[in-house]
Amino acid sequence: ILDCAAITIGDNVFLAPGVQIYTATHPLGAIERRSTEFAKPIEIGNDVWIGGAAIILPGVRIGNRVVVAAGAVVTKDVEDDVMVAGVPARVVKNLR
Repeated sequence: ILDCAAITIGDNVFLAPGVQIYTATHPLGAIERRSTEFAKPIEIGNDVWIGGAAIILPGVRIGNRVVVAAGAVVTKDVEDDVMVAGVPARVVKNLR
């Protein structure tokens, strides 16, 4: 966990081995990147299961009752009650 900004983790969250959660990020421009670092908060809802070696990137909000498949790279917000998988992570199943 790289927590340069707030990381909020809800109740009953399972984090499998090797999960990486990053709040730190950098500008895309090479010159600016030499001297600038910033961070974006991450929110993880209740009853979330994050599979092994999944990566959660800066600024992401993961909803309630979500399953993140092993090895997924979560680059965008995830709505409630879904399973996401892949690189980048996308919804593969509705859990409602």
